[in-house]
Amino acid sequence: MDDNALKGLAARVIDLERDALDALHARIDDSFVEACRLLLACRGRVVVTGMGKSGHVAGKIAATLASTGTPAFFVHPGEASHGDLGMITREDVVLAISSSGETQEVVTILPLIKRLGVPLISMTGKPSSTMASLADVHLDISVAQEACPLNLAPTASTTVTMVLGDALAVALLEARGFTEEDFARSHPGGALGRRLLLKVADLMHTGDDIPMVAADTPLDEALLEVTRKRMGMTVVTDPEGRASGIFTDGDLRRVLESDVDIHAVRVADVMTKGGRRIGRDALAAEAVHRMEEHAITSLLVEDREGQVCGVVHLHDLLRAGAA
Repeated sequence: MDDNALKGLAARVIDLERDALDALHARIDDSFVEACRLLLACRGRVVVTGMGKSGHVAGKIAATLASTGTPAFFVHPGEASHGDLGMITREDVVLAISSSGETQEVVTILPLIKRLGVPLISMTGKPSSTMASLADVHLDISVAQEACPLNLAPTASTTVTMVLGDALAVALLEARGFTEEDFARSHPGGALGRRLLLKVADLMHTGDDIPMVAADTPLDEALLEVTRKRMGMTVVTDPEGRASGIFTDGDLRRVLESDVDIHAVRVADVMTKGGRRIGRDALAAEAVHRMEEHAITSLLVEDREGQVCGVVHLHDLLRAGAA
């Protein structure tokens, strides 16, 4: 088989699956709305089940629902018949998936689910199937033809099911007013979660880890503190112990470019007064933004009373993925 033939096969699959999605588009009707209403009214969790390839898709749909504000989990129908049915409560809604609508493992547990009074939404390719007839709401995932040339392997049908599951998840997301911050709380390990949840207080240096010298400290001694704490700076405190300024690598370069004797001058005479500051409750991403804006690598951190309680460095922010 030559290269063009392989490309042609790929194009055929894409065309068939696109046609299947076009047909699905026309079937987004009142049944879809009823399914959404049932899911929005659910006081428990959405239990998604399916066997074989439908089971793999069901797992993905459950994961998408859970990460977008609709608590959900997958239950294997075979395991459900051997104890896992106990995971389903009267407060839940079951979403059962089967292309044929007659998958034995799924059909076996449906009467028990109905006996519990649990609302049932089915996704099948056969509106006259057992699963469709038992469901409170049926969603049609039928396709005219699978992309498999034998018309056997689930291909177009799994794509349609996946897309319909995404449509449900996004419709519910919008209806619930699910925000970017809500998404971050479901994904604390992801880049968005770190950017929206990580705060300056989580990364700042405190206590003895803060480079700190008194205002009357000779500059050469202050440089030793900068070197010891390895942050490229030191906080400078007034006689009352409050931060009055900051001495950085940039300040040192300016000193070296002048004729100042570093052994004779006090650090307070060459420091940057005040220093850039940020609140401990600010997002770490905001700290990165301020550092980039002012071309600096550290910020003094203030508590709610306006007192300096720490220092945050750009390296710590980047290491934590706050940028």
